[in-house]
Amino acid sequence: MTSRSPGISVRREPGCGCEAAVDLISVDRALAIVADLARPVADCETLPLGAATGRVLAGAVHAAADAPGFDASAMDGYALRADRLRGDGPWMLPVGARIAAGQTAAPLPHGQAGRIFTGAPLPEGADTVVMQEAVTRRDDLIVIATRPAPGQNIRRRGQDMVRGIEVLPVGRQLGPRDIAAAAAAGAGRLSVRRRLRVTLLSNGAELAEPGEALDQGQIWNVNRAMLAAQMAGPGLDLTDGGIICDDRQAFTDALIAASRGADLVVTSGGASVGEEDHLPRALAEAGAEIHLRKVAMKPGKPLTIASIGQALVLGLPGNPVASFVSWHIFGRPIVAGLTGAEHRPRRLMARLSEGLSRRAGRREFRPVRWVGTGLDGLPVLKPGPAEFSARVAELARADGLADIPAEIDSLAAGDLVEFLPFG
Repeated sequence: MTSRSPGISVRREPGCGCEAAVDLISVDRALAIVADLARPVADCETLPLGAATGRVLAGAVHAAADAPGFDASAMDGYALRADRLRGDGPWMLPVGARIAAGQTAAPLPHGQAGRIFTGAPLPEGADTVVMQEAVTRRDDLIVIATRPAPGQNIRRRGQDMVRGIEVLPVGRQLGPRDIAAAAAAGAGRLSVRRRLRVTLLSNGAELAEPGEALDQGQIWNVNRAMLAAQMAGPGLDLTDGGIICDDRQAFTDALIAASRGADLVVTSGGASVGEEDHLPRALAEAGAEIHLRKVAMKPGKPLTIASIGQALVLGLPGNPVASFVSWHIFGRPIVAGLTGAEHRPRRLMARLSEGLSRRAGRREFRPVRWVGTGLDGLPVLKPGPAEFSARVAELARADGLADIPAEIDSLAAGDLVEFLPFG
């Protein structure tokens, strides 16, 4: 029995020996193949800043000017020159100006203070801002009881950005923080990768659409709606190719047609080796180049990656949980590669709330629930049942996946695992 002890992490490398059989390849090797195949689409477009959320930058964003472009007050208060406060305090100064954000500041007269507001330019002759809570106002005079430090409460020119500096790199998928940075840099339009064209094909005579009455032997089509939801986003242009009947020629024709207009064709079902699993033979008849079949992972072993012409094909298992996990592990990096996006999967170290046993040989991605936080600050995870690949309700209750190395057959309560949170 091979188990992991508390505090010990297992390092995996491509070709680490975690293949369960000669025709299975490791997850790491499969991801390396994905990284080599999924190259960014060449076409770009320029969008207004407000329309670029969720898209991937094709050109870096540089600051068009210093930000701020002048020395500015960091708070509401009074601008003055600190070395004009002679002797011991308190000090009394007349207020000779009022400067608001967006105004041009006149030079500050000698021996006076200027009323100033957050974001307003510091007037010539001032080197300090005293916050309004630290002064007493008496008509047109202020009284300062504590000597201020020169330079306090001032945002210096270029403190945030210096003109020409790179603010956002190529490959950044633009979220609200990135949009804010681009706006602060003065970028009104952004060069982004064009939307990725993706076609989704479902396969299986047993499938009925959710809401329809089920005939004998039928099941509702979970993968079609689930995968569409996983792919939803402003950077993808998704075409639903519908359900392809269990017919090899129909599957072949659908693959050929989809590959002509798509960057990525995603199929669901028919990827195994049974008589009714038509994907392997349909790919061959469509002239595809097969890059990998069968990965040493649970769930998701019958995974296929191929190419037809310029289009990549990702063949996912028909089992909904296996399909979900396979998209999470492989589909997301494929999309990131094709769009040129940075891809940094979120991984955390966590501890199990209870032990588990399993059959070693394949790397397992088991749904887990986050049930608390330990004294060491790490998430505490409750593992799902050992047989989970057909339990969609269990997937809905999960907060992420525990990544269990291929060689591990048992883990105890408190053992460390890698945690891939959803979202």
